[in-house]
Amino acid sequence: MTYDDFLAELALAGLTVRAFAELIGMNKNSVSNYARVSRVPTHLAVIAKLLSELKGRGIGFEEVLAKIDRTPKKPRGGAKPGRFGGDKQEQLELPS
Repeated sequence: MTYDDFLAELALAGLTVRAFAELIGMNKNSVSNYARVSRVPTHLAVIAKLLSELKGRGIGFEEVLAKIDRTPKKPRGGAKPGRFGGDKQEQLELPS
């Protein structure tokens, strides 16, 4: 999807780029940067298309999104030291 098509879908959904970015938890600048390459990643294009389809059918996407758990996930390994979580020395040792 081109960036212009993406903006058209957002307009049909009644959203600005800023509102769309906030809705999906992205930075507005990250979404706007796709204008430079004129292509929008498939996952964002699908979301924009779905939102415009919902709006066109009179379904409030706010209600739909309220049913989805959108809590940010913690990275695997949590806040433990080491790149992959856990102690680096522990990662080097083989189990006996």
